[in-house]
Amino acid sequence: GVHEVVNRRDSESEESEEESPAEMNMIWIFTRRFQLSVPKLASRRRVVQELLSDLLQVSHNLFSDSFFPVLEPVIGVGSACEGWSPHKEEDVVYCMFVPLKPPRGHAFYLEPDSTGEVPQTSMRVRVELVCTCTGEQPDQSMLCFLHHSEEELKRNQAASLLHTLCTGPYLDGEKIALWFQTFVISAWSVVPQSRHYSMKVLPSCRSCKMKLVKASGRSLFVEAVFSVQQGDSDIFLSSQPTDAQCPPSTTWLESYAVAEAKFFRHVAMQAPPRSCHLKCLRLCARFLEGSSLSIYALKTTVMHLLTLIPLSEWQHKYLLMRVDDIMQYLRCCLEEKRLKHFFFDNEDMPKEISLPPAYQGAQPMNLFQHLAQDPAAQSEALKEFDDL
Repeated sequence: GVHEVVNRRDSESEESEEESPAEMNMIWIFTRRFQLSVPKLASRRRVVQELLSDLLQVSHNLFSDSFFPVLEPVIGVGSACEGWSPHKEEDVVYCMFVPLKPPRGHAFYLEPDSTGEVPQTSMRVRVELVCTCTGEQPDQSMLCFLHHSEEELKRNQAASLLHTLCTGPYLDGEKIALWFQTFVISAWSVVPQSRHYSMKVLPSCRSCKMKLVKASGRSLFVEAVFSVQQGDSDIFLSSQPTDAQCPPSTTWLESYAVAEAKFFRHVAMQAPPRSCHLKCLRLCARFLEGSSLSIYALKTTVMHLLTLIPLSEWQHKYLLMRVDDIMQYLRCCLEEKRLKHFFFDNEDMPKEISLPPAYQGAQPMNLFQHLAQDPAAQSEALKEFDDL
């Protein structure tokens, strides 16, 4: 199935060097109809990134003496930051991961969320106090949480992270979101963007969603999601659950968003100048609108094909061929009830992407597992796909 798609393509590409006028016309129509200018996405992403960097600068000054999590530089993730959002321009949400590091005198330990699967998909972040009396340079301005009396600590020092944003010994995503939302509201007037935009924090229990409105009435949606890095890999734990799940607030879900954004940056650097891969993604996402096939399955398909089909074959003139490949590949996967997760045991993974050791040789997750278990759902999905 899947391999036929790739082999079929090899024999075709030689003969179709020159596109027919009809085909070029078709590409032009598609491109016009589904266009969301990529430069606009990029310039707005820069605006959002600057805004969050400015907010984090304020937070560092404000919280330097307290023991809240240390907020690291933001990382743009999700389709808008990858350059291809499936949404109409006014509905695009610019999502940014805000990585959290432990403050002085604290350490984070990632614990499997007792489901016993390997690799884990959900974890808890246990916060422990560490001694600051000894070490290379003992911090004179700070009392050690472990070796000073509660009295002294209460009198002279801000509360430890365990007493502010944790539930029991675990980092609490809801408490962090509320703390950050409150901070954003109070800090807004200080950042330069407040001169050009009015800002409203939208309801969200595990992230910070903002709506920025310019004087012209144009709006911009931003979502800051809190995350904890797994070791020094590109896999993070995220505070924001996926749509269907709403686990306890101390459960953090494994997210591949940073690795995905890095993959698309890698492709952009290697691909030909007018590469059509982002247009293909956007176009196919529009085709799938309203169907039960997830955009994530589509994105996974495109990531697989970008490592299977040479990047020179993604020139703009091959747009229709590549869209056809993507849809064929997806259909094969539906038939075989199997779509391999991109980041597990994948020998085509670019070297730049750093994965936890457990991912090498791990049993690849099947994104169509639910179809393998439910034949009725599979025939429904195939019928729906053929109707598209």
